[in-house]
Amino acid sequence: MEHDEIECFLLLAEELHFGRTADRMRLSRARVSQLVQRLERRVGAPLFVRTSRRVALTSLGRQLRTDLEPPYRAVEAALAHAAAAARGIDTVLHVGFSNALTGEIVMKAAEALRSAHPGLAVEICEVPMSDPYGQLRSGAFDIQLQEFPVREDDLGGGPALLAEERVLAVCSGHPFSARDAVSLEDLADVPLLTIEGEVPDYWLEQRVPTHTPGGRPIARGPAVTNMQEALTLVAGGRGALLAAAHTATYHARPGVVYLPFVDAEPVGYGLVWRAGNGSRAVQAFAAAARDAAREVAQGDPRAALPV
Repeated sequence: MEHDEIECFLLLAEELHFGRTADRMRLSRARVSQLVQRLERRVGAPLFVRTSRRVALTSLGRQLRTDLEPPYRAVEAALAHAAAAARGIDTVLHVGFSNALTGEIVMKAAEALRSAHPGLAVEICEVPMSDPYGQLRSGAFDIQLQEFPVREDDLGGGPALLAEERVLAVCSGHPFSARDAVSLEDLADVPLLTIEGEVPDYWLEQRVPTHTPGGRPIARGPAVTNMQEALTLVAGGRGALLAAAHTATYHARPGVVYLPFVDAEPVGYGLVWRAGNGSRAVQAFAAAARDAAREVAQGDPRAALPV
């Protein structure tokens, strides 16, 4: 079995999409199909079910992935470790995270880098809600994991690593608290806490929209600068908070009820760094974060890898 066959199989098993697999391998779709077919001939049975609408692993494909991925990743890690030692990635990388879920991913990535890049020290700090890009622009952070979209000309980054559903946090005494779910149109009936600070308009609109999809205005409640302040005001009945689904687990507290939406788009997370600053250390962390996000998505039913 050749290296490109293994790499192609594992990437397609992850993406379940020939186009994205081809993009990641920098090959044509036809070449990806050839590699998969060659491996299937070698095995003697189909590894994927292909239709015009979807790609899925067969039971044999799932078993091969389970057996093949750990030793392949171990070989990759050993080679990366040797290459890092040869290149001498000895530096301190300052990494920001925007909330509890991204903090978990960042911590997992940092732990993974300890063995793969022992000379790379990772310092971790929370991104201020009231200033989402200031620390990155000033150089205090080298890279940060945060909510998408990011529409800043001086900042670059990678694709979305993870997505999760959104919820509405309301006071336990609010009429909404008796419901099983809410819709975006319901936001017209409750003031949303807003965010104070140096935040772009598009960033604020995603978190505190001004109108419902139907055009109804949404009232704004008090301004906050951090999550604990926000949830204190929610519990006191001062307003509601539009949040990500993980907030219900990481910030469970008396007086606050979290309601899922029936129609809100998921929020995506990805890495952001200063344009032109994609150093070897940044790229090494990005690779580790991608693996950590996959691990988190597999263990959390409310989170998923982006489609």
